Amino acid sequence: MIKTGLDVLCAERLDLLRGRRVGVLCHPASVDGDLTHVVDRLVAAGVRPARLFGPEHGVRGEAQDMIGVDDGKDARTGIPVTSLYGETFESLTPAAAELAEVDVLVIDLQDVGSRYYTYVWTMALAVQAAARAGVAVVVLDRPNPLGGVAIEGGTVEPGCESFVGLGAVPVRHGLTAGELARLVRAGMPWGAPRFAKPLDCDLTIVAMRGWRRALAFDATGLPWVLPSPNMPTLDTAFVYPGQCLVEATNLSEGRGTTRPFEIVGAPFLDGYRLAARLGALGLPGVRFRPLSFRPMFHKFAGRSCGGVQLHVTDRAAFRPYRTGLALLAAARAEAPAEFRWRSEPYEFVADPPAIDLLTGSDAARRGVESGATVEELAAGLVEFERAFVERRAPHLLPEYG
Repeated sequence: MIKTGLDVLCAERLDLLRGRRVGVLCHPASVDGDLTHVVDRLVAAGVRPARLFGPEHGVRGEAQDMIGVDDGKDARTGIPVTSLYGETFESLTPAAAELAEVDVLVIDLQDVGSRYYTYVWTMALAVQAAARAGVAVVVLDRPNPLGGVAIEGGTVEPGCESFVGLGAVPVRHGLTAGELARLVRAGMPWGAPRFAKPLDCDLTIVAMRGWRRALAFDATGLPWVLPSPNMPTLDTAFVYPGQCLVEATNLSEGRGTTRPFEIVGAPFLDGYRLAARLGALGLPGVRFRPLSFRPMFHKFAGRSCGGVQLHVTDRAAFRPYRTGLALLAAARAEAPAEFRWRSEPYEFVADPPAIDLLTGSDAARRGVESGATVEELAAGLVEFERAFVERRAPHLLPEYG
């Protein structure tokens, strides 16, 4: 079993924290190899945090998606908790007054390897705020569940910044949280402007022991702890880079079922027709099973939906983002009169629409609307994917091979 950054910190690097006022940004999956939560582990080691910071869903992960979380006190320890996910975009950044209470901010967040999973941007905003406040940052690194090799997706263009893409990284970025923090500190001048400039930040990455870039999460020996309410399994994480795009439509992404993001559909879709259309595309590493389902909450709660379940048969061949684009195009082709893009505000942004925020530009939306093929939808991604391989290289941790 590999050792996470938390395990390494507590075994070897507590000198980074002793004698200092400590803040901790964490969530339910911030556990060591024995499933002890980071806060409990630090308290047991004689390092009692002065303040906790919680990302979307909260420190203990109780809230559903896009629901504001209030400040308060941690029920277990009584430590004050600041929510970094409220009702406004400004609530996503730690306030200067709260950072004034700490000398060092420990960040321990299990990511799932997708740009639109908001924890990486909570981390990025916290690093930015800590740099302004003169607070040191210690990131406890964790595996990228999808591995650190494959890269997929386009840039985030100026004007398409949101909490699902505050920096110009591809959807499947192949970075650990620690590596992404290094990239944020260095700056990303090739896209969305918020993190274009370097940060003057005292940043320490506590690297894992034994993790290699080619490893998926189930090869690490670590227990899977759902980092958010609708990320119950590693299977969910593998389809998420494509299936999160469904949030930008009037289709159900399977929230309210036991297999969110693996299941997609709507009352106006015929699952058998949709599965046949998708199967005919010959997409690598995945099969589509027609099904009917009835969400218990969220879109179409209590209504029967026709749709498909994605069964990943070859992770190495599977391209989740391209598969997600193909699914949107197929669903629209099956029900052109009923298919709709989400028009409501999404992650604090009312315009451009959610699909542009998720994909990083209007290209995918325009392509789907024009009836583009999968190859045509993916053609614009290749140049950025290749460029990002080079751009990320200086920020990869050598410990991971």
